[in-house]
Amino acid sequence: MKSSAQNRIRSISYAKYGYYFILPFFIVYLIFQLVPLINTFRLSVYGNGNLAQDYVGLKNFAVLLFGGANRTESALHRDVFNDLFNTLILWFGNFIPQLGLSLLLAVWFTDINLKIKGKTFFKVVMYLPNIVTAASVAALFLMLFSKTKYGPINSYLIDHGFIDESSPIDFVRAKWQSRGVIMFAQTWMWFGNTMIMLMSAIMGISKSLFEAADIDGANSRQVFTKITLPLLRPMVIYTLVTSMIGGLQMWDLPYLYKEGTAWNKNTETIAVFIYNKFHIIPQNYGYSAAASVILFVITSILGCVCFAMNVDKDDKKKKALAKEQKKLAKLQSKSSFGGF
Repeated sequence: MKSSAQNRIRSISYAKYGYYFILPFFIVYLIFQLVPLINTFRLSVYGNGNLAQDYVGLKNFAVLLFGGANRTESALHRDVFNDLFNTLILWFGNFIPQLGLSLLLAVWFTDINLKIKGKTFFKVVMYLPNIVTAASVAALFLMLFSKTKYGPINSYLIDHGFIDESSPIDFVRAKWQSRGVIMFAQTWMWFGNTMIMLMSAIMGISKSLFEAADIDGANSRQVFTKITLPLLRPMVIYTLVTSMIGGLQMWDLPYLYKEGTAWNKNTETIAVFIYNKFHIIPQNYGYSAAASVILFVITSILGCVCFAMNVDKDDKKKKALAKEQKKLAKLQSKSSFGGF
């Protein structure tokens, strides 16, 4: 007779091989993300990032957030809040139209009732700006919106009588004109990527829901507001979080969209502030690291708010009810044991 050991079914676990496959990602993340992040926190409490200097504690944060005793420290405080305000304005100004346009196009391209010809061509063309480098986009928009009368946009406005030839619009240094160009450039670059993600989310919705709505006589607006939009909530939140992270770290277009070496304070973001103020002249890595930590904290707080928006209230109530029932059952078991 065979022994019980021979009859036992042998099973092989392949779980460890999954860890082998994801190990390279964690190694790269540790070297290029986690270590620099920890080092940034470490440098933020020193004078200029040199550990041979005296330890200054939270002084760098106090100067950037509340100002200092001398004129230089007060100027740093004003610049930080000015650039943080610019960052939020530029992000909101490109994310809202980007999301609206992407959502509209995604619904159109996935609607089987609309017979749009050449969908694949349009989708490819709309995604193409996403793969263009930011330096190329900045050079393109600098040429198009040149502040001279020979710039293409100013030349068009002059030829059609919208502005006078002697006073061309300064799209590079004027406050809202320069902000508007950067917002438009950011929207143009990223709306195709957002559109593709929203299309994938819409195509993942069960077709039976749309068929049931069609049978019930629901119109397009009702289908969009009652079915499509609520089920797109996780993808919209994901898009919001990724756009927020990228928008708060916006550096390339605001940094490159300038003529000569003069900086435009109306479009200088917090990332440009970190690079320009402390990585060129003067090289004060303590202030730079402190500003980076402040940006990290702001991003983390806004990210938590976005994730809290995605919490299902019904699911939260069910979990709370299950917790209460579990606690009640535990109390009942204790009381019955005590009666016994």
